[in-house]
Amino acid sequence: MASVPQVASAAVLKPSDPVPDEAVSVKGPNFDEPFTLESLLGSYERIGFQANSLGKAIHIVNKMRKWRLSDDPVPEDEDDALKDPAVRAQTRCNVFLGYTSNLISSGLRETILHLVKHKHVACLVTTAGGIEEDFIKCLGHTYLADFNLDGADLRRRGMNRIGNLVVPNDNYCKFEDWLMPILDAMLAEQKASGVVWTPSTFIRRLGKEINNEESVYYWAYKNDIPVFCPALTDGSIGDMIYFHSFKNPGLILDIVGDIRALNELARKSRKAGMIVLGGGVCKHQIANAMLIRNGADYSVFINTGQEFDGSDSGARPDEAVSWGKIRAGSEAIKVFADATLVFPLLVAATFAQDAQKR
Repeated sequence: MASVPQVASAAVLKPSDPVPDEAVSVKGPNFDEPFTLESLLGSYERIGFQANSLGKAIHIVNKMRKWRLSDDPVPEDEDDALKDPAVRAQTRCNVFLGYTSNLISSGLRETILHLVKHKHVACLVTTAGGIEEDFIKCLGHTYLADFNLDGADLRRRGMNRIGNLVVPNDNYCKFEDWLMPILDAMLAEQKASGVVWTPSTFIRRLGKEINNEESVYYWAYKNDIPVFCPALTDGSIGDMIYFHSFKNPGLILDIVGDIRALNELARKSRKAGMIVLGGGVCKHQIANAMLIRNGADYSVFINTGQEFDGSDSGARPDEAVSWGKIRAGSEAIKVFADATLVFPLLVAATFAQDAQKR
């Protein structure tokens, strides 16, 4: 009988190095045993692939939530106001939440609303659609549809498609009817008192005017949570400001005031955490604010972008470390996934636990 060729045996049966004692074995959930949503999501850290990344994201967010200044020793040069043990026990990590506009169009709006309503975040950063679509939903519904609907037919019928959602164009007409008198009033206040409107104070005013508990920005107004939108004019709000500039010209929005406010919020945060859904402006605006404080302490990115085109949207956390936007050695993870799939699970395993206890 011929023997196994030694070269083949050596290639296939190559011995392994010893496995380190701290190595974690792969293991999925056992559905033959009783489980809760919390225990199921806890098992993600050992499933592998992007489930593992989501499990790490849950771990990092819970560390953001748990941290208090009292966890750290008091340095010799500490501010007098922060030497009081009671104050230190109440000083928390500031969570900077960013998201793209399509997520407000989707059902993630209600998840974001929960975080703002219960004061789980220090600020929001989004794009123009992420502002206007919230108010537009207070005036009319967005509907489930299909990715494959014919664009020309939708245009004839006055229906606007956002992925597999549609928004009747009448909703934008209602938005114009609601917004124009507010713009008139803001311009009058600017002329009368010299008030300087920034995108964040503009959004705060709209949150006050909508007076609707279904609005994210109503709760941001109520809870004094700033909302930053560097690209405020890139959408329907921009269209309305454009029309208004012909009807009643002169309204000014100052972006300098907001970049100072966002950067100062980051700089003065004793700990800062980023949670960013999607890419583009909202992702980089938060990350760039973190540079002012030599990087974020905790970072969670959720998006489907790839890094191979050199875009910031697809960049992994380690690229931000090279810029000083995430601190070297801090905890950071990117989950390669559609945020609508995983963000509700992340919130269910973290922030929403407070609601379950209540």
